[in-house]
Amino acid sequence: MACCILQALSGILAHMNTPLIVQSDGSILLDVHDPGADEARSAIAGFTELIKSPEHMHTYRITPLSVWNGASAGLQLAEIEQSLSGYSRFPVPGNILFQLRDLYSRYGVITMHATDEEGILELQVHNPDVLAELQENRELNKLTEQTASGFRLHLYQRGTVKQTLIHIGYPVQDLAPLAEGEDYPFALRKTTTSGRPFAPREYQVAAVESFVGDGRPGTGFGTVVLACGAGKTIVGMQAMYRLQTSTLILTTNIAAVHQWIRELVDKTDIPREDIGEYTGERKEIKPITVATYQILVWRPDVESDFPHFSLFSSRRWGLIIYDEVHLLPAPMFRVTAEIQAVRRIGLTATLVREDGREGDVFSLVGPKRYDVPWKELEERGWIAAAECHEIRLPLPAELKIPYATADKRAKFRIASENPLKIEATRQLIAKHPQDAILVIGQYVAQLKKLAAELNAPLITGSTPNQQREEIYQQFRDGEQRIIVVSKVANFAIDLPDASMAIQVSGTFGSRQEEAQRLGRILRPKDRNVLFFSLVSRFTTEEQFSANRQKFLTEQGYKYHIELYDPEV
Repeated sequence: MACCILQALSGILAHMNTPLIVQSDGSILLDVHDPGADEARSAIAGFTELIKSPEHMHTYRITPLSVWNGASAGLQLAEIEQSLSGYSRFPVPGNILFQLRDLYSRYGVITMHATDEEGILELQVHNPDVLAELQENRELNKLTEQTASGFRLHLYQRGTVKQTLIHIGYPVQDLAPLAEGEDYPFALRKTTTSGRPFAPREYQVAAVESFVGDGRPGTGFGTVVLACGAGKTIVGMQAMYRLQTSTLILTTNIAAVHQWIRELVDKTDIPREDIGEYTGERKEIKPITVATYQILVWRPDVESDFPHFSLFSSRRWGLIIYDEVHLLPAPMFRVTAEIQAVRRIGLTATLVREDGREGDVFSLVGPKRYDVPWKELEERGWIAAAECHEIRLPLPAELKIPYATADKRAKFRIASENPLKIEATRQLIAKHPQDAILVIGQYVAQLKKLAAELNAPLITGSTPNQQREEIYQQFRDGEQRIIVVSKVANFAIDLPDASMAIQVSGTFGSRQEEAQRLGRILRPKDRNVLFFSLVSRFTTEEQFSANRQKFLTEQGYKYHIELYDPEV
């Protein structure tokens, strides 16, 4: 008996500090209750993608992009293999080791270099079999000229060639130098203009260090992934400070442009007159210029070119910041491909793209340089702890026949505009009298009814920008406790005192949107924040809601599902 007990204890101890289960489909399970979980998480974070992180087992996956991200960050293959085998509870499957080695071996096979000839770059292919394969690729041959050891290409094809090669399955290690922009020296304030002490947080500095690197070729471009509310704007400003150069900042809307300008004035000594606004309302080009994606991709008709793309060549920019880079409009990939000589940093809460173009972000903006799990930031107090609730409401009897006979899109709208959501919203607001509340939705007609019922201001796409700014400021100042907003408020809006959000409708199954809407209330606070999603029961809205929740549950957030009780 004693022998059996000792054997059992020996087996248990053998599993201690081996928190990983590496599976043959490329997924990696992390047992968060194992004493070695934190150490193992740090060891694998650089070459895997976090898929989901619920209570007990977190799931990571090895993908081509994750391995190439690790290689570009300087991880050696031996380090990666040791991290897997050293923390794995069971032997690592042979097919995973083979795939890992194969993927890793592809990084660095093709390198890009400058030549002595102005405006010409060269691709060096360091494997004769790969060279022979690429020499037969029609798409690549349209963009390049073959040489004995690779290909020659014009400077303006730098990004397009990288984009083409990653689609083939060969990431380019870009070692061509980056152009120097115009110098623009400035300092970060130690005390903001509002009188608060200011210093970048440790992880914000680390994110910039990973981007700047040692300054040699192969550094100065990449993507930083941080949760909403974690201070991505500060990361951008810190990158500007490190480089001390003229900077073009691209963001999602005019409100975000004004927010960037306010933050720059508040936390740096850059004079306001040196910061330009390039939007539909103003066309200023200054040493520091903040523009919207919308104005840059505007064109008078589908046959015309994009007239505002000239902004990219109007100055000798030393840095381009892509705010919310996961939303980069498709036409922007074209110009981003053309300006590969400029240092560039992408900022995002999630690299999830519903169109699957994460590979283009990798090749054109740059590989992921830094990432911190949302829950880790929450545990350290850098973002608020959030409670997520889904409230399911019945569809009123008079809508059941119209719903049953409608097409798929109409079904979703009928369910989204369920009139019971108005009363449910009113009840939630009454239960939380101390909270500053955002009511967020998709359909303007629904939002107009809600705003009228709640006697609250409404912000939609047609609200003039000056009026939007006034409403946001009233909310910040506490003059308005409730505002009703459409999807224009999904991105880059700084409302630090918002502590509760009620989502009455969403954009079908967009995971990005769910993450961004929660992000509106995640600024650090002394209390937990509340996120409510109202969903019509037994309708297609339930299915789309489940997909929207997916990203947040993968980040470790629990959804409490409750049935609506009109009597409560």
